[in-house]
Amino acid sequence: MTTILYGRPPAVFDVPTGAQQTSPLIPGSTALEDLAPGSVDEAMIYAPPGVVERRYTLAMALRALKVGGRLDVMAHKSKGGSRLGKELKDFGLEVGETAKAHHRRCIVTRPETIEGLDAAIAAGSLKQVEGLDAWSQPGVFAWDRVDPGTALLAGVMPPLKGAGADLGCGFGALSLVALRSPAVTSLRLIDIDRRAIAAARKNVEDPRVAFEWADVRTLPTEGELNFIVSNPPFHDGGTEDRRLGQNFIRQAAALLKTGGVLWLVANRHLPYEAELNAAFKRVKPLLDKGGYKIFEAVK
Repeated sequence: MTTILYGRPPAVFDVPTGAQQTSPLIPGSTALEDLAPGSVDEAMIYAPPGVVERRYTLAMALRALKVGGRLDVMAHKSKGGSRLGKELKDFGLEVGETAKAHHRRCIVTRPETIEGLDAAIAAGSLKQVEGLDAWSQPGVFAWDRVDPGTALLAGVMPPLKGAGADLGCGFGALSLVALRSPAVTSLRLIDIDRRAIAAARKNVEDPRVAFEWADVRTLPTEGELNFIVSNPPFHDGGTEDRRLGQNFIRQAAALLKTGGVLWLVANRHLPYEAELNAAFKRVKPLLDKGGYKIFEAVK
Protein backbone atom coordinates (compact mmCIF):
# COMPACT_ATOMS: atom_id res chain seq x y z
CA MET A 1 0.00 0.00 0.00
CA THR A 2 1.26 3.45 -0.90
CA THR A 3 0.75 6.04 1.85
CA ILE A 4 1.80 9.67 1.53
CA LEU A 5 2.29 11.92 4.53
CA TYR A 6 2.08 15.69 4.09
CA GLY A 7 3.85 17.77 6.74
CA ARG A 8 4.97 16.75 10.23
CA PRO A 9 1.88 15.98 12.29
CA PRO A 10 1.79 16.00 16.10
CA ALA A 11 1.93 12.81 18.16
CA VAL A 12 -1.87 12.51 18.24
CA PHE A 13 -1.75 11.79 14.49
CA ASP A 14 -0.89 8.07 14.14
CA VAL A 15 1.49 7.75 11.19
CA PRO A 16 1.95 4.33 9.57
CA THR A 17 5.48 2.97 9.21
CA GLY A 18 6.94 3.56 5.76
CA ALA A 19 4.75 6.51 4.78
CA GLN A 20 6.26 8.59 2.01
CA GLN A 21 6.98 12.11 3.28
CA THR A 22 5.88 15.04 1.16
CA SER A 23 6.08 18.72 2.04
CA PRO A 24 7.36 21.95 0.48
CA LEU A 25 8.91 22.73 3.89
CA ILE A 26 10.99 19.56 4.30
CA PRO A 27 14.00 19.83 1.95
CA GLY A 28 14.50 16.73 -0.14
CA SER A 29 11.00 15.36 0.35
CA THR A 30 8.68 14.40 -2.48
CA ALA A 31 6.31 17.02 -3.89
CA LEU A 32 2.58 16.38 -3.98
CA GLU A 33 2.70 17.88 -7.46
CA ASP A 34 4.97 15.05 -8.65
CA LEU A 35 2.56 12.26 -7.67
CA ALA A 36 0.67 10.81 -10.62
CA PRO A 37 -3.12 11.17 -10.45
CA GLY A 38 -4.75 8.06 -9.02
CA SER A 39 -1.46 6.55 -7.86
CA VAL A 40 -1.83 6.60 -4.07
CA ASP A 41 -3.81 4.32 -1.74
CA GLU A 42 -3.89 6.59 1.30
CA ALA A 43 -2.98 10.18 2.13
CA MET A 44 -2.43 11.67 5.57
CA ILE A 45 -2.37 15.46 5.66
CA TYR A 46 -1.46 17.84 8.45
CA ALA A 47 -3.20 20.77 6.83
CA PRO A 48 -1.57 24.21 6.55
CA PRO A 49 -3.34 27.22 8.12
CA GLY A 50 -3.81 29.41 5.02
CA VAL A 51 -7.20 28.90 3.36
CA VAL A 52 -6.05 28.92 -0.27
CA GLU A 53 -2.95 26.87 0.54
CA ARG A 54 -4.99 24.36 2.52
CA ARG A 55 -7.61 23.87 -0.20
CA TYR A 56 -4.81 23.47 -2.75
CA THR A 57 -3.10 20.84 -0.58
CA LEU A 58 -6.34 18.92 -0.07
CA ALA A 59 -7.08 19.06 -3.80
CA MET A 60 -3.60 17.84 -4.76
CA ALA A 61 -3.87 14.94 -2.30
CA LEU A 62 -7.33 14.02 -3.58
CA ARG A 63 -6.04 14.10 -7.15
CA ALA A 64 -3.22 11.71 -6.21
CA LEU A 65 -5.57 9.22 -4.52
CA LYS A 66 -6.99 6.20 -6.25
CA VAL A 67 -10.78 6.01 -6.42
CA GLY A 68 -11.76 4.48 -3.08
CA GLY A 69 -8.54 5.72 -1.47
CA ARG A 70 -8.64 7.24 2.00
CA LEU A 71 -7.78 10.82 2.92
CA ASP A 72 -7.04 11.40 6.61
CA VAL A 73 -6.56 15.09 7.37
CA MET A 74 -5.98 17.00 10.60
CA ALA A 75 -5.53 20.63 11.67
CA HIS A 76 -5.46 22.52 14.94
CA LYS A 77 -8.91 23.96 15.59
CA SER A 78 -7.50 27.52 15.63
CA LYS A 79 -5.51 27.01 12.40
CA GLY A 80 -8.19 25.83 10.02
CA GLY A 81 -9.38 22.73 11.86
CA SER A 82 -12.79 24.20 12.58
CA ARG A 83 -13.31 24.69 8.82
CA LEU A 84 -11.91 21.38 7.57
CA GLY A 85 -15.20 19.53 7.46
CA LYS A 86 -16.96 22.25 5.48
CA GLU A 87 -14.05 22.62 3.05
CA LEU A 88 -14.07 18.88 2.32
CA LYS A 89 -17.86 18.90 1.91
CA ASP A 90 -17.42 21.73 -0.59
CA PHE A 91 -15.57 19.18 -2.76
CA GLY A 92 -18.73 17.06 -2.66
CA LEU A 93 -17.30 14.55 -0.19
CA GLU A 94 -18.90 12.64 2.68
CA VAL A 95 -16.90 13.48 5.79
CA GLY A 96 -16.31 11.66 9.05
CA GLU A 97 -15.12 14.13 11.68
CA THR A 98 -13.68 13.78 15.21
CA ALA A 99 -11.92 16.03 17.73
CA LYS A 100 -8.82 15.29 19.82
CA ALA A 101 -6.19 17.37 21.64
CA HIS A 102 -7.45 20.71 20.23
CA HIS A 103 -7.39 19.30 16.68
CA ARG A 104 -10.11 18.40 14.22
CA ARG A 105 -9.64 15.24 12.19
CA CYS A 106 -11.57 14.40 9.03
CA ILE A 107 -11.60 11.15 7.05
CA VAL A 108 -13.01 10.82 3.54
CA THR A 109 -13.03 8.22 0.78
CA ARG A 110 -12.17 9.45 -2.69
CA PRO A 111 -15.16 9.18 -5.04
CA GLU A 112 -15.02 8.93 -8.83
CA THR A 113 -15.68 12.63 -9.31
CA ILE A 114 -14.80 15.61 -7.10
CA GLU A 115 -16.33 19.07 -7.31
CA GLY A 116 -14.07 22.09 -7.71
CA LEU A 117 -10.80 20.18 -7.76
CA ASP A 118 -9.28 22.01 -10.72
CA ALA A 119 -10.34 25.41 -9.38
CA ALA A 120 -8.70 24.80 -5.98
CA ILE A 121 -5.49 23.65 -7.65
CA ALA A 122 -5.42 26.65 -9.97
CA ALA A 123 -6.01 29.08 -7.08
CA GLY A 124 -3.10 27.69 -5.06
CA SER A 125 -0.56 27.15 -7.84
CA LEU A 126 2.59 29.11 -8.68
CA LYS A 127 1.47 32.19 -10.63
CA GLN A 128 2.29 35.72 -11.66
CA VAL A 129 0.78 37.91 -8.97
CA GLU A 130 -1.18 40.89 -10.27
CA GLY A 131 0.31 44.16 -9.02
CA LEU A 132 3.47 42.49 -7.72
CA ASP A 133 5.19 41.92 -11.07
CA ALA A 134 6.57 38.65 -9.75
CA TRP A 135 5.83 34.94 -9.55
CA SER A 136 4.73 33.55 -6.21
CA GLN A 137 2.45 30.96 -4.60
CA PRO A 138 0.05 30.91 -1.63
CA GLY A 139 1.93 29.54 1.38
CA VAL A 140 5.17 31.40 0.62
CA PHE A 141 5.94 34.14 3.17
CA ALA A 142 4.22 37.40 2.13
CA TRP A 143 3.38 35.62 -1.11
CA ASP A 144 1.32 38.39 -2.73
CA ARG A 145 3.21 41.51 -1.61
CA VAL A 146 6.62 42.86 -0.69
CA ASP A 147 6.88 42.56 3.09
CA PRO A 148 7.30 46.03 4.73
CA GLY A 149 10.43 44.90 6.55
CA THR A 150 11.99 43.71 3.31
CA ALA A 151 11.11 47.04 1.67
CA LEU A 152 12.73 49.00 4.51
CA LEU A 153 15.93 46.95 4.33
CA ALA A 154 16.05 47.34 0.56
CA GLY A 155 15.85 51.10 1.00
CA VAL A 156 18.90 51.39 3.28
CA MET A 157 21.27 48.78 1.86
CA PRO A 158 24.26 50.31 0.04
CA PRO A 159 25.55 48.78 -3.19
CA LEU A 160 26.96 45.40 -2.19
CA LYS A 161 30.03 43.63 -3.51
CA GLY A 162 31.61 40.23 -3.61
CA ALA A 163 30.00 36.88 -2.84
CA GLY A 164 26.79 36.89 -0.82
CA ALA A 165 23.66 35.07 0.24
CA ASP A 166 20.01 35.84 0.90
CA LEU A 167 18.98 33.71 3.88
CA GLY A 168 15.26 32.99 3.75
CA CYS A 169 15.01 34.49 0.27
CA GLY A 170 11.26 34.03 -0.24
CA PHE A 171 10.31 34.74 -3.84
CA GLY A 172 13.45 36.84 -4.31
CA ALA A 173 12.46 40.46 -3.59
CA LEU A 174 15.57 41.29 -1.54
CA SER A 175 17.87 39.39 -3.89
CA LEU A 176 16.74 41.49 -6.83
CA VAL A 177 17.81 44.62 -4.94
CA ALA A 178 21.18 43.15 -3.98
CA LEU A 179 21.87 42.17 -7.59
CA ARG A 180 21.48 45.75 -8.80
CA SER A 181 25.10 46.21 -7.81
CA PRO A 182 27.46 45.09 -10.59
CA ALA A 183 30.11 44.49 -7.91
CA VAL A 184 28.16 41.47 -6.61
CA THR A 185 29.99 38.45 -8.02
CA SER A 186 27.65 35.70 -6.78
CA LEU A 187 24.51 35.32 -4.69
CA ARG A 188 23.07 32.22 -3.01
CA LEU A 189 19.28 32.28 -2.64
CA ILE A 190 18.39 29.91 0.21
CA ASP A 191 14.96 29.03 1.58
CA ILE A 192 13.36 26.08 3.40
CA ASP A 193 10.26 26.46 1.22
CA ARG A 194 10.46 24.67 -2.13
CA ARG A 195 7.70 26.92 -3.49
CA ALA A 196 9.74 30.03 -2.65
CA ILE A 197 12.73 28.64 -4.51
CA ALA A 198 10.56 27.77 -7.52
CA ALA A 199 9.20 31.32 -7.57
CA ALA A 200 12.65 32.86 -7.10
CA ARG A 201 13.94 30.89 -10.08
CA LYS A 202 11.37 32.64 -12.24
CA ASN A 203 11.87 36.09 -10.70
CA VAL A 204 15.66 36.26 -10.41
CA GLU A 205 17.16 35.57 -13.80
CA ASP A 206 20.83 36.38 -13.36
CA PRO A 207 23.91 34.26 -14.13
CA ARG A 208 25.42 35.21 -10.76
CA VAL A 209 22.81 33.37 -8.68
CA ALA A 210 22.44 29.85 -7.26
CA PHE A 211 19.24 28.49 -5.72
CA GLU A 212 19.21 26.21 -2.68
CA TRP A 213 16.19 24.45 -1.17
CA ALA A 214 17.66 24.02 2.30
CA ASP A 215 17.24 24.70 6.00
CA VAL A 216 19.48 27.67 6.83
CA ARG A 217 19.98 26.28 10.34
CA THR A 218 21.80 23.20 9.06
CA LEU A 219 23.90 24.70 6.24
CA PRO A 220 27.61 23.90 6.09
CA THR A 221 29.47 27.04 7.19
CA GLU A 222 32.71 27.70 5.33
CA GLY A 223 33.04 31.38 6.28
CA GLU A 224 33.61 32.53 2.70
CA LEU A 225 30.94 35.16 2.05
CA ASN A 226 31.38 38.92 1.85
CA PHE A 227 27.80 39.81 2.69
CA ILE A 228 24.46 38.36 3.76
CA VAL A 229 21.00 39.92 3.53
CA SER A 230 18.14 38.49 5.53
CA ASN A 231 14.60 38.99 6.74
CA PRO A 232 14.58 35.85 8.91
CA PRO A 233 11.41 33.96 9.83
CA PHE A 234 10.10 33.92 13.36
CA HIS A 235 7.16 31.54 13.01
CA ASP A 236 7.29 27.74 12.91
CA GLY A 237 4.04 26.02 12.05
CA GLY A 238 2.12 29.21 12.74
CA THR A 239 3.60 29.66 16.24
CA GLU A 240 6.13 32.38 17.08
CA ASP A 241 9.60 30.94 17.66
CA ARG A 242 12.29 33.56 18.29
CA ARG A 243 14.98 30.89 18.12
CA LEU A 244 14.58 30.81 14.32
CA GLY A 245 15.96 34.33 13.87
CA GLN A 246 18.62 33.74 16.51
CA ASN A 247 19.77 30.64 14.62
CA PHE A 248 19.86 32.65 11.38
CA ILE A 249 22.13 35.21 13.05
CA ARG A 250 24.57 32.56 14.28
CA GLN A 251 24.60 30.88 10.87
CA ALA A 252 25.15 34.21 9.12
CA ALA A 253 28.19 34.88 11.29
CA ALA A 254 29.59 31.44 10.49
CA LEU A 255 28.99 31.85 6.74
CA LEU A 256 30.74 35.24 6.56
CA LYS A 257 34.46 35.79 6.30
CA THR A 258 36.19 38.22 8.65
CA GLY A 259 35.04 41.72 7.72
CA GLY A 260 31.89 40.35 6.09
CA VAL A 261 28.62 42.19 6.70
CA LEU A 262 25.13 41.04 7.67
CA TRP A 263 22.22 43.30 6.72
CA LEU A 264 19.27 42.20 8.85
CA VAL A 265 15.68 43.36 9.32
CA ALA A 266 13.50 42.14 12.17
CA ASN A 267 10.25 42.98 13.88
CA ARG A 268 10.86 45.47 16.66
CA HIS A 269 9.73 43.16 19.48
CA LEU A 270 12.19 40.39 18.63
CA PRO A 271 15.20 40.21 21.00
CA TYR A 272 18.06 39.77 18.54
CA GLU A 273 20.51 42.34 19.93
CA ALA A 274 22.23 39.94 22.35
CA GLU A 275 22.69 37.33 19.63
CA LEU A 276 24.07 39.92 17.21
CA ASN A 277 26.51 41.34 19.77
CA ALA A 278 27.73 37.85 20.67
CA ALA A 279 28.28 36.77 17.05
CA PHE A 280 29.65 39.98 15.48
CA LYS A 281 32.47 42.40 16.23
CA ARG A 282 30.43 45.53 15.49
CA VAL A 283 26.65 45.92 15.40
CA LYS A 284 25.06 49.16 14.21
CA PRO A 285 21.30 49.83 14.42
CA LEU A 286 20.39 51.68 11.21
CA LEU A 287 16.64 52.21 11.40
CA ASP A 288 13.69 51.72 13.72
CA LYS A 289 10.49 52.42 11.84
CA GLY A 290 7.00 51.05 11.34
CA GLY A 291 7.49 48.22 13.79
CA TYR A 292 10.77 47.07 12.24
CA LYS A 293 14.45 47.49 13.08
CA ILE A 294 17.42 47.18 10.76
CA PHE A 295 20.99 46.25 11.68
CA GLU A 296 24.36 46.28 10.01
CA ALA A 297 26.63 43.71 11.67
CA VAL A 298 30.31 43.23 10.81
CA LYS A 299 32.18 40.02 11.58
